[in-house]
Amino acid sequence: MSDFKPLVFSGVQPTGNLHLGNYLGAIRKFVALQENNDCIYCVVDLHAITAQLVHEDMPGQIRAIAAAFIASGIDPEKHIVFNQSAVPQHAELAWIFNCVARIGWMNRMTQFKDKAGKDRENASLGLFAYPSLMAADILVYRATHVPVGDDQKQHLELARDIAQKFNNDFMEHIRRTDYGVDTMVGEEHVHAYFPAVEPLIDGPAPRVMSLRDGTKKMSKSDASDLSRINLMDDAEMIAKKIRKAKTDPDALPSEVEGLKGRPEADNLVGIYAALADKTKEEVLQEFGGQQFSVFKPALIDLSVAVLAPITGEMRRLMDDTSHIDGILRKGGERARVRAEKTMKQVREIIGFLQ
Repeated sequence: MSDFKPLVFSGVQPTGNLHLGNYLGAIRKFVALQENNDCIYCVVDLHAITAQLVHEDMPGQIRAIAAAFIASGIDPEKHIVFNQSAVPQHAELAWIFNCVARIGWMNRMTQFKDKAGKDRENASLGLFAYPSLMAADILVYRATHVPVGDDQKQHLELARDIAQKFNNDFMEHIRRTDYGVDTMVGEEHVHAYFPAVEPLIDGPAPRVMSLRDGTKKMSKSDASDLSRINLMDDAEMIAKKIRKAKTDPDALPSEVEGLKGRPEADNLVGIYAALADKTKEEVLQEFGGQQFSVFKPALIDLSVAVLAPITGEMRRLMDDTSHIDGILRKGGERARVRAEKTMKQVREIIGFLQ
């Protein structure tokens, strides 16, 4: 056997409302990737309890993410859509990876420092070990590619380190069981069990910022609902939020260079460009010299045209919980088969009795 079969894996946490940033930065990319790849898309509910243990409506939040996947165009028949907790092999491999990873590696994870804040000693052990579970999510399927944003690149590098250490530590066991794959890691030809996962960064991902502060990312956790466009917002709410979006008094520039130092203007132009599948240059060729009183109505029309069909389909799916639960259940069954094949081999490589 030579080289790993290409497979794309990614996941989204079920924590609060999905917003435009989630759609443009992740879900739309998932939809595009499914055209030419074998894909597994996961609602990572185990990750959701690392920072917040008790959730008011976890089942509803899980269904909402799955509904967003499907309403956006992901095909759950051709690919796999499921929730993480339905496949216990994720947690099993995560424990093994906890024993592979080093504390020094985890201490370097900047996202833990950001999320734990000053009260680091009161953070959950799950939050500290979050990157190990993320590595298990990917590698339990021996996935080769993961679409990631800037905030997850460090975690993906850790997944590569964990995979490499496992491959090195169990090199003789892997050869003896004949489960390994001949592959290239950098310029080196190696025999490995787990692949060196590659990030999928298809062009510059749109960085969607808050509608109330162009220097901060659009976020589910922002106290102001006016700061984000939720995927479940209706046309009237989308229009209201864009009309109230913070701007400056100047007209739009004709060149991208003119957006420097104008974070709110840059954000709205970037949103229009992403929704229209254009560059910022093309948007400014059309609207350069115009006031926001002209640009905002055009942005409202475009946003509603793109998002309304997704919102409508999400609402329809959310109203039929048995249907969405059936999709997740079937996806979980298919995912468990793949994950158990890996875990059976991993147990044998390690030497566990089965």
